[in-house]
Amino acid sequence: MVAIQKIHLAVDSYGLPIDFLLPGGDVHDSKMAPELIARLPDTDFVMADKGYNCELIRELVRKKNGKLVIPRKSNSKIGNADIDWCLYKYRHLVENAFARLKHYRTIATRYDKLA
Repeated sequence: MVAIQKIHLAVDSYGLPIDFLLPGGDVHDSKMAPELIARLPDTDFVMADKGYNCELIRELVRKKNGKLVIPRKSNSKIGNADIDWCLYKYRHLVENAFARLKHYRTIATRYDKLA
């Protein structure tokens, strides 16, 4: 049995959950994203925060003909000139989905640490 520390969640354009993964707490965000992206239907846009910024994720989204809305880290040589910041503001839909999940005590306080 694996102790749960994180929830990786994909939502649609309305902020409704589509799919999720429950890895251990020691797994980095960018390691779980390829599996989650592979399970998703074809999408127009993939939005995520800087924790999901890696070239593997960018390649997967390009293969699915989607547009990336993931800012690069501050030490990146490429920079963020190509990101649509107006579209990035809609990432709050993911945060709202997590806020709704936290209404359930076992998720918010993580008393039950098993999947």
